[in-house]
Parts: sequence; structure tokens; C-alpha cells
Amino acid sequence: MLLMGQLGLPMDPDGETALGVPLDWELLDMALTHASVSAQVNYERLELLGDSALRLAATEYLMVLYPQATVGELSMVRSRLVSDTTLATLAQAFNLRHYLRLSVAAAADKTATQSILADALEAILGAFYTMTEDLQLIRPWLTPHLHELALTVQANPLKENAKSALQELTQARYQTRPEYQVVELNQEPGCATRFQAEAWFQGRCWGQGVGRSMKQAEQAAAETAYYALKAYLDGAAHQELS
Repeated sequence: MLLMGQLGLPMDPDGETALGVPLDWELLDMALTHASVSAQVNYERLELLGDSALRLAATEYLMVLYPQATVGELSMVRSRLVSDTTLATLAQAFNLRHYLRLSVAAAADKTATQSILADALEAILGAFYTMTEDLQLIRPWLTPHLHELALTVQANPLKENAKSALQELTQARYQTRPEYQVVELNQEPGCATRFQAEAWFQGRCWGQGVGRSMKQAEQAAAETAYYALKAYLDGAAHQELS
């Protein structure tokens, strides 16, 4: 009951939602059970269903929120909304870790925390979808988060990782990834221009960048390439419509 409140799903004392839908508490318990606790009764199958339910909910909402957006633009935003990083952040906001059933070893594995939280949230979505065979138990509490996240992504698509944003852009439109060419300009430790990178896509260099490390140089090149490629795609789309 406490978790339902943290999700933002109103409940009555009889264990029904404000929508009049009784919850299957055994199914929700399964959604919160890691495979390290039970190899037979765990959230893995619900997670698979929840992944599809999440993508459907995100796609439907984005098509309403951005009616003029291209398929590539919608796919780019959606990929950020359904990423493990986003799901884990939401799960932390809901204090989901407090309700999870994990083995001692799984709980101690800090490297797996993000994926476990993301998987468990998807499993909860899968459980809700199973109860009604639609999104009515998902939309009321998930839509506000989708809205806020979508606006954040649109305002700053390069936040945290320009390489990921560029890859999402190219995969959404062409189903392929950019490539990077890096050269070492000098061997001076800490030099801000030690490495130079180029971001290539479909035989063309879309951006260059420099950095103290190969990673920094690639990120700089990806940022330049993202804006150049985005402007090109927007121009091409405009020509197609005119």
C-alpha cells in the first residue's frame, strides 16, 4: 500500500485503486522479487512485458505531446525516457529499493543496482498491465513523469552524454551508429588539446573536437556533430514537406 502511494496511485482501504480496479498483490510481490531469491517466482517475465508496456505508454504520450515531430525525433526522445538510467532514477524517487526482495549477495552488488532498479520498475509496469490488459493502471502516475522527462530531453538532448545523443539520432533515422577517429596531437599530460577526434557518419565528418583524453575529444566531436546532423535532417524534412 505504501509503495502504491509513493507511485502516486490512489488507493482505498479495501485495496482497490481509485479507478475501482482491485490489485493482485501476489503479482506485485512477484514484481518485487529478484531471481537471486527465487529462480521460479521472480520478476523476469513481468519485466519483459513491462518493457513493452513502457514503450507503448511513452510512444502514445510523445505522439500527443509532439504532434509535428518526426519519427526519428520521437524515437530519440523515447529512447532516453525508457533507458535504464531514467528508470533507475524514477525507481529511486519511488524508494523502490526499500520494497525489493534481494539475496544478500545481490543487495551487496553495487554495480548491479541501477539495472536491478530499472528491471523491477519495468516488472511493476508488467504487473499493472497484466491486471487490466491495458495502460489504465499505468498512465495516471507515469504520464506526469514522462512529461517532465520529455521536456528535459528536448531542452537539452546532449545532457550527460553527447555520444549517446548522437547515436540515438543516427539509429532512430538510419539504424546505424556514428564512428570516431582519434589522433594524439601531443603527449603532454593534462593538455586540453592532447587528443583530437572526428565524428563520422555515412562517409562524412560531421564534427571535430579536442580534449585531455580520447573520451573528452570524442564527446566534443559528438556535440558538434549532433547539431550539424540535426540541422541537416531538419532541413531535409522541410524540403520533403515543401
